[in-house]
Amino acid sequence: MWRKKHSQHVLKERGHWGSKVEFLLATAGNIVGLGNVWRFPYLCYKNGGGAFLVPYLVFIVTCGVPLFLLETTIGQYTQEGAVTCWRKMCPLAQGIGYGEQLIQLYNCMTYIIILSWALFYLVFSFNSTLPWSTCDNYWNTANCVDVTIRNHTNHTKGTAAATEFWERRVLNISGGIEEIGSIRWEVLLCLLAMWVICYFSIWKGVKSTGKVVYFTATFPYVMLLILLIRGVTLPGARQGVEFYLLPELSRLTDPQVWMEACSQIFFSYSLGVGTLTVLGSYNTHSNNCYKDCLLLCLLNSCTSVVAGFAVFSVLGFMAHEQGVPVSEVAESGPGLAFVAYPQAVAMMPLPQVWAVCFFLMIILLGLDSHFVGIEEVMTSVSDMFPTVMRRAGRREFFLLLFCLTCFSLQLVMITEGGMYIFQIFDYYACSGACILFLCVFESLTVGWIFGFFYIFSS
Repeated sequence: MWRKKHSQHVLKERGHWGSKVEFLLATAGNIVGLGNVWRFPYLCYKNGGGAFLVPYLVFIVTCGVPLFLLETTIGQYTQEGAVTCWRKMCPLAQGIGYGEQLIQLYNCMTYIIILSWALFYLVFSFNSTLPWSTCDNYWNTANCVDVTIRNHTNHTKGTAAATEFWERRVLNISGGIEEIGSIRWEVLLCLLAMWVICYFSIWKGVKSTGKVVYFTATFPYVMLLILLIRGVTLPGARQGVEFYLLPELSRLTDPQVWMEACSQIFFSYSLGVGTLTVLGSYNTHSNNCYKDCLLLCLLNSCTSVVAGFAVFSVLGFMAHEQGVPVSEVAESGPGLAFVAYPQAVAMMPLPQVWAVCFFLMIILLGLDSHFVGIEEVMTSVSDMFPTVMRRAGRREFFLLLFCLTCFSLQLVMITEGGMYIFQIFDYYACSGACILFLCVFESLTVGWIFGFFYIFSS
């Protein structure tokens, strides 16, 4: 009798969001991340500028919003994590949940590496002189070019100081994946600090997560607004914005443009990785998830477009100062966040202020996406083994074990050859193809298996 009562008591500890605002902020923090700042603007200019918005809008309507609603509804309906929700709906499809957990594990190992790089830059942003703005540092070579000097004649012949800081100071990158080299100890400390922040943000479950997102999901918008206002007031900003949005309609016939638009929707909406299911599972059954999903999808896409203006206005300024086309300074991924933008910041008045704003925004955008991803894994495991995981202290211990395991596996990624391993994980393990595969089976399961038997049984 005691065991039965104790078990029932344990099962009641799953809980719900403290308020509707907590759910909205947690979900917004999850879906609005680094992809909005460094991936969407680059894809937009690379694939026809304003013309890219046509396939982007098509996939929002046909894939993004429906799948966003589907995954959120599954969680709200079943009140279960990303694996056990399928046990209730269609036990045969549990493999979808396990696949999502595997992708989320890879995400947890790669995403926080970016945050550790951003923290590294943030620390150096408080120096009286930004180290990536000059060529008189011990890591610089004879080919280093100080781009802060106007009308420099060797901009295209040498290597920018920001590039050398990234490759020779932060990464100290080796010649290939076969040359692993030693661990970058300063990056290791930054990585450890980010894991500590993540752990204490979610160690009490949805109760602590719901409170942390009040800051992590809203403050990046303040930073983005500051950077946007500063960017559009710089000389050359119009050149960058035109380059970002000028439509190239002929690109609409290119299948690659449509594929990248679809990939961006899946990536930026966090589809196919189980986080939306877990976040929705903490809602009450009566929550209006239809309205929530429309608002959150609109917020995500609007943030991407606004971030494009903030980024490319600054890149336009950078091109204007160097006297080169915007296409020569626009990059994607780490090249945008850790080379092009820091280089542009170094050319502005009060560069330390803008550097702090930018890297603080990057950290907060990535931080809430990361700890929501960890929360997704924790919730899914807790729902799979409720009598074990929901006892006092068990969740905190398992979370600590999970963080330590990920941290240990990541050590190879912060070596001198770690960038190559990071890129392999990022490109193959967390690719859009894997997510698309899972989303197709989600739709087939809900529409043709669960839906059929539900109608048949009723």
